Amino acid sequence: MKQARRLIIRFVLIVAALATTTTAPAQSAPKSEAGKGSHAPAYPLKVSANHRYLVDKNGKPFLIVGDTPQGLMGRISEKDAEHYFADREAHGFNTLGWIDVMCAGNDYPDITDAATPDGIKPFTGYVAGGTDYKHYDLSKPNEAYFVRLDHIVKLATNHHLLVFLDPIETIGWLPTLRNNGMEAAYAYGQFLGKRYGGFSNVAWLNGNDFNLWTIPSDDDLLQAVSKGIRSVAPHQLQTVELHVRTSSSFDDPRWIPLSELNSTYTYSATYIQILHSYNQKPVAPDYLVEAHYDLEDIGGPKDFGSPLVLRKQNYWTMLSGGVGQFYGNRYSWSFKEGWKEKIDTPGVEQLGIWKKFFLSLRWQDLVPDQDHSTVTGGLGTFGNVDTNVSQSDYCTAAQTRDGETVVAYVPTSRAITVNMAKLRGPAQGRWFDPSNGSYQEIAGGPLANSGSKQFTPPGKNHDGDEDWVLLLEAAGH
Repeated sequence: MKQARRLIIRFVLIVAALATTTTAPAQSAPKSEAGKGSHAPAYPLKVSANHRYLVDKNGKPFLIVGDTPQGLMGRISEKDAEHYFADREAHGFNTLGWIDVMCAGNDYPDITDAATPDGIKPFTGYVAGGTDYKHYDLSKPNEAYFVRLDHIVKLATNHHLLVFLDPIETIGWLPTLRNNGMEAAYAYGQFLGKRYGGFSNVAWLNGNDFNLWTIPSDDDLLQAVSKGIRSVAPHQLQTVELHVRTSSSFDDPRWIPLSELNSTYTYSATYIQILHSYNQKPVAPDYLVEAHYDLEDIGGPKDFGSPLVLRKQNYWTMLSGGVGQFYGNRYSWSFKEGWKEKIDTPGVEQLGIWKKFFLSLRWQDLVPDQDHSTVTGGLGTFGNVDTNVSQSDYCTAAQTRDGETVVAYVPTSRAITVNMAKLRGPAQGRWFDPSNGSYQEIAGGPLANSGSKQFTPPGKNHDGDEDWVLLLEAAGH
C-alpha cells in the first residue's frame, strides 16, 4: 500500500511539473546573460537616481538605440526573426521598440485574423457579436500563438536586446477591448504579465497612435491592460504612446503613475516636443519613440526619411534632453517584401556613428542649453510644430554641469557664438562629421575658457550636406 501511495504521489508531482513547463514557459529565467559579450547591457534596467535616464543592473547608463519591428508576429517566421535580430545586434541596436503582440487593423489590412504567417491565431474563441478579430475573447488565448511569442522574445534575449512589447496596440484593437470590457482587459494584462514577467529584458509600450486617450472609457480600457500587467510584473518598465503627429506620454496625466518613461512622438522638428517632455513633471527619462522613418514619407508635417532628416532627428533629440530613440524603417516595421535587402541603409550606418559619438561622452549628464547661455548667437529659427525637419536650421546645444563638455549641432553652415566661460578650463575644439564619424581639429587650441568665440563649420560634410557637430572639451578630459 505504501509503495502504491508513493507511486501515486510521484506521478502527481511529474504531471504538475510538466504542466508548469508547458503552460508558463516564460517564467523560467532567460539565458540572455550567459556567455554575453562585455559590451552587452546587464538586465534588468531601471531608472537612474536622478530619474533622467536608464541604467542597467550594474548602474551603467543605457543609451536607447532601438529599431521598430512592429509587425514581426504577423509577418515573418522564427527563422527570419533570428536573421533580423542578428542583423540589428551587429549594427549596434540594443532595443526592439516595439513588437505588437498581435497584428491586425489599419496597419495590417491583409492580416484579418491576426494570425502568424503560418496561420496560428492568437485566441481560440469569440465574444458575442462576431467572429472577426474585433470580437476575439481575450480570456481564451491560444497557447500555440503565445509559445511563438515566447520563442521570439527568447531569440531577442539571445541577442542581448531590450524588448518592448505592445500588449494590444490601439490602432487596430480598441474595438476588441470595448467588446471585452474592463474585467477581461485587466485579466488579459495579468496573463501577459505572468507569462513575460520572468524576462529581465522585457518592457511594455502601450497604445500606438492612441488618439482616443481623451475619451475616458477608451483610456480606462487600455489602462486596465497596463494595470493588469503591473499587478503581477511591477518590476517591468512601462510607457505609452499617445496621439499621432506630436505628443508625450505625460500629456495624459492619468498615465504618469503607470509610466516610467516619457515617450515623445513627433513628425515636427524633434527638439520642440523633446524639450516639452524634458520639462514635464515628474522628471522621467525622455526619448524619441517615433518620428520620420527611413525610406518613408508619412506624418505631418511630411518629410521623406533621408539620411539628413534622420541625422537631424538623432542629434536634436540628444541635445534637447533625450536619452535615445527608436529608429524606424519602412521595411523593418512592416516587413514588406524585400525587407532583407532594405534594412541596412546609410541611415542605420549613421545611427551607429551617432551612438559611438555619444557613448564617447558623458551623454547622460548633458543638460540642454534652453536659455541660450552657452550658444549665444547663430541659433537659427526655433519654429513651431508645423516646422518641417528638412527645413529647420535650428542649432541645439547642451553641456555638462561641471563645464567639462559642450556639444552643439549645427544643421546649416554659419557661424555660431559660444560663451567659453561655460567651460571649466581651456578647451580642445573639434568638428565632428555626423555622416561618416570623422573629426577635424579646430586650430589655436587649447581655447581660452573666457569671453565669447565664434565657430564656423568646415563646409560640406562627407555626404555633401552642411550639418556638423561642434565638440568642446575642457583640458584634462
